[in-house]
Amino acid sequence: MAVIEYDARYFSPRDVLECGQIFRFVPFGEGYKVFSADKACYVYTRGNATFVECDDGDYFYNFFDLGRDYAAITERAKSFGVPLLTRGASLGQGLRLLNQNAEEMIYSFIISQNNNIPRIKGIIERICAALGEERTFMGEKYHAFPTSAALAGAGAEFFKLIGAGYRDGYLAATSARIAAEGIDELYDLSDDDLKKALLTYTGVGPKVADCISLFGFGRRACFPVDTWIEKLYREDFGGTLKNRDRINRYFCELFGEDAGYMQQYLFYAKREGL
Repeated sequence: MAVIEYDARYFSPRDVLECGQIFRFVPFGEGYKVFSADKACYVYTRGNATFVECDDGDYFYNFFDLGRDYAAITERAKSFGVPLLTRGASLGQGLRLLNQNAEEMIYSFIISQNNNIPRIKGIIERICAALGEERTFMGEKYHAFPTSAALAGAGAEFFKLIGAGYRDGYLAATSARIAAEGIDELYDLSDDDLKKALLTYTGVGPKVADCISLFGFGRRACFPVDTWIEKLYREDFGGTLKNRDRINRYFCELFGEDAGYMQQYLFYAKREGL
């Protein structure tokens, strides 16, 4: 078992996991068990350090983005002079953007649209339990996220029965396409071209494409716009634009390559009522 230790000031398991970028985690012991693709870890804070216990240290070092200097990112956030952003970066400095499995993110964020987090988590858990390979971590069984081939073989009726609702056809069509084509060609695309390509998958709209790009492909210049972002855009930036695509462009131009980080600090601050 590998154990990774990190400065807790810049790694808060609660803030990282509860901010809507990941759905496969459960409270456990002093922190959480986290599941990604076919792997699992135990993450918790004790004193001034956050610890990650896992079987694959390299995977989770990258997963939690531990090679990146978030102290510098929080200082850049404060430099914009936006009060809400400064509060978010100061009080949410333990936030980190995860480097997650891209295929898992495609399906997870298709499921997430017009949905709430407990229901999203339940749907994904049922999919994993039914179709994912059984694994063991810390003496307990869990299921890996299924392969696209396994998802494609299940069919739309399966997704309907496990509670995916109208997304059943989206999941069936997109998994069939990925099972047939793979997604290797997506990794080398520019940010704009990646978003355009993702929009061609059944069930993927602009906000979902931005989430997949940010959390699954590590494109940190992406800025997903949801109802929380629309609200803070009006209330904290004095914005008057109504179209989400235009709001997205506004924030991407404002924050540039740091847009994804700034989105998380802003979302955190607004949601927490800071």
